[in-house]
Order: sequence, then structure tokens, then C-alpha cells
Amino acid sequence: MTSTDAAQLRDQLADALSRTRTFTHTEATHRPDGSYVVARRGATSSGHRKVFDSFEAVIDLFEALPTTFTADDVGRTGLSGSRRHILVWHVLEHPEFPCELRRRQPLTARKV
Repeated sequence: MTSTDAAQLRDQLADALSRTRTFTHTEATHRPDGSYVVARRGATSSGHRKVFDSFEAVIDLFEALPTTFTADDVGRTGLSGSRRHILVWHVLEHPEFPCELRRRQPLTARKV
């Protein structure tokens, strides 16, 4: 295998391992290094995204939240600013997280 072929294969593998899923309010990216990024859909600044070590870290955070939770509850886990709301929207939209929207103001979700 030539170095050019190897580089192309590396790029193809990286593309296969990195996938982005778009939802209504958020988008999520599984990176080749195993990290998981939750971002406000269409946002370009780092202030509108949160990088987790893995998808499992998001599951752990979700499981630690109370049955009914708001962005303030998410803030108690260490997230700040708009990232708290982004995470609430993300777990509401992602099928892996069994919860439903209770109120938009203040943004409130409930585990089901």
C-alpha cells in the first residue's frame, strides 16, 4: 500500500467513525476519538456546544438528573450558560433518552 493509499484509507476511516446527527434544536457528533459533542443546531461558536468524553458520559449525566428537571438542574452538574439549555433540548430530542417536554418557559423536561 502506498502512503497516498494509506492516507486515503485513514481519511475514509475517520469519516466513517465520525458521524453527526441533526435534530430540531441540536446536533450531535460522535468523534473518532470517542468523544461526543452536543451543539446548538447551526451554531459556529464554542459557546454553543459541549464536548463530553463519550456518549456514555451524557447517559450518566441524564441518569443523575431528577425525574423532572430544568436547565438549572443541569447547571448543578457543572454546565453553565446556554449549554444547560442545549443539553435539555438534546435529551428531549434524542431517542436514547426517555423524557418529554413539560414546559417551554422555563424549559422543563420529565423522565418517562
